[in-house]
Amino acid sequence: MRQPPFHRKGMYMDTPFSQKTLDFLFENRLHDSRAWFGAHKQEYQSYVIAPLRQLVLDLTPTMLELDPHFTTEPRVDRTICRIWRDTRYTKDPSLYRDHMWIIFKRGGRMHGTDYPGMYFEINLDGFSYGCGFYHASTPFLQHMRTKILQGDPDFQKAQAAYLQQRVFQMEGDCFKRPHYGDRPPEEQLWLERRNISFNGTSHDFPLLFSPDLSKKVAEDLRLLFPVYRFLLSTAEETLQQETAQNLLQR
Repeated sequence: MRQPPFHRKGMYMDTPFSQKTLDFLFENRLHDSRAWFGAHKQEYQSYVIAPLRQLVLDLTPTMLELDPHFTTEPRVDRTICRIWRDTRYTKDPSLYRDHMWIIFKRGGRMHGTDYPGMYFEINLDGFSYGCGFYHASTPFLQHMRTKILQGDPDFQKAQAAYLQQRVFQMEGDCFKRPHYGDRPPEEQLWLERRNISFNGTSHDFPLLFSPDLSKKVAEDLRLLFPVYRFLLSTAEETLQQETAQNLLQR
């Protein structure tokens, strides 16, 4: 595993994140040992969990402005991911992550696929943040395409917001062969997706280690408010349709 960048001690401020945060993530993944983690658990709490918790608290007012139903409790398995990896469904046997994230979502399930979320991740290369799904369901994507093709007003606002900013890029696997080649290129970006998220990445370590980080992240995430609202309205309508279908089948 490669050494994390900017490894010299004391290079940047220690709040909210610091070089010690990256050092711990690097060393913990390198050792990949329950014994090593147990012996350094206080460092984990001080250099990883404490700044993540503070970032959740700092971003919560902005996130609740966007969606009052967000889960905002600043603790692991609510808004903060576990550092332990689930190795049941992967060929990678590593016990620990070398990255950590927070997410604001509805429904109380961090890995749930029903609703979109707003997230921030720290890793050895810097950080990333944005909006979207871990894995959007097929019914959601089908309904999203229908709304786009019908000229949905929420989509028009989301598309305008996305095209006007330069921080985030749309991501997600696409169909191997185009399905909507007759639509405008701006719509094809959305219609051809098999999953969808909007991600911004940064290698700005002085910002990551600065108390200005939460303000910058909040300002940038505001650019995606119309995008989130479109994804949310689509998710709500998809769930309503699925509930109605289930009632009819009883």
